[in-house]
Amino acid sequence: MCKRFSVSDFRREMRYGKWAWPGGYPRYFIMSDGDTLSFEAAKANIKQIVQAISNHDGSGWRIVAVDINWEDPQLFCCDSGERIESAYAEDEAETRAALDAAADDEAEMMGDN
Repeated sequence: MCKRFSVSDFRREMRYGKWAWPGGYPRYFIMSDGDTLSFEAAKANIKQIVQAISNHDGSGWRIVAVDINWEDPQLFCCDSGERIESAYAEDEAETRAALDAAADDEAEMMGDN
């Protein structure tokens, strides 16, 4: 059986920060409903998170774990909607975004929009 994520676990993880050490890998929180939460959003919502963890409630703010985003370029924070950086998919995501932007520019130049 897994240990329940406690308020002290949450505070410890917030002190450790967004980046895993060693390695500097980007970390994020996993909520009780399976959604993902960035460290920035967790910092902005500390009161609700601590209360949800303490009361083991289902408000959507209860954190159950912290993890590293190894390769998911499509992982987004459920609160802010911002993309959660990944450890190894950054080049791929940046390349894809650059290709999409180039295709949009070309279509605009050709009058296809």
